[in-house]
Amino acid sequence: MTPEEYLAIQKDRVNKYLEMFLLPETIKPVSIHKAIRYSVFSGGKRFRAALCIAACEAFNGDQVRVIPVASGLELIHTYSLIHDDLPCMDDDDLRRGQPTLHRVFGENIAVLAGDALNALAFNLVSRAEDCRIIRVLADAIGTEGMIGGQVADVESEGRSDISQDDVMFIHTHKTAALIKAGLEMGAITAGASDEDLKITGEFGSLIGLAFQIVDDILDIESSSEVLGKDVGSDELQDKATFPKVFGLDHSKEIARKMIDDAVAVLTRLHADTDILQGLAQFVISRVY
Repeated sequence: MTPEEYLAIQKDRVNKYLEMFLLPETIKPVSIHKAIRYSVFSGGKRFRAALCIAACEAFNGDQVRVIPVASGLELIHTYSLIHDDLPCMDDDDLRRGQPTLHRVFGENIAVLAGDALNALAFNLVSRAEDCRIIRVLADAIGTEGMIGGQVADVESEGRSDISQDDVMFIHTHKTAALIKAGLEMGAITAGASDEDLKITGEFGSLIGLAFQIVDDILDIESSSEVLGKDVGSDELQDKATFPKVFGLDHSKEIARKMIDDAVAVLTRLHADTDILQGLAQFVISRVY
């Protein structure tokens, strides 16, 4: 099975599960439920969910039990994108090939939709009935994870003194932390050992960082039609990115090495890692 085929299968599973829990657009307040569905079902690869499921599969875990966890993870990702697009953040007009949520429903509804998805995400993740999974997710999105990275990202805009350590901090926390958490959550759901859980986290950190580096590169080399979102915005907003600090060619080399290192890490796992290896290679080869 190719990574693309695997992603398509897991996307369908997660979307069907989410459909059972997102309230219909006819339920009051109508605006918030329309907004939530607009964002959740706007497309996207469900890459983080697929990684979570693949980690569970690698350790022969219960596939039924991991779907709520993977689905909750995707809701966190969607909420982060909604807030990231807001005028007070990146002020983007396009996401997944359609107008960003705040452009359609207004900033107030966009903020509240993100908040609602955050709440529902923990509702779904809690269905695995393992507090460790909840703690991993909470840590990944807090000030020592995604939110901390977003703060550093916002505060770095327009600065000429951004260092390599600065951009590494931003990417590690803003993007890699949630990808790492998803893999750990899947492994915990399957009952992986502490040693295997640690190794799975190492793998997640590497591919998570590589994922964001590739995003930075695509913002320069791709188009809005292919990516489904605004391109060139990093340079326009003078963001702290890998190409800005390391250069475009060196950024590509760094991303490639991280994926190679991630695949090497997998050899230390007591698990079937074929799917995880394929998803790691997908990170470096993706065009959107």
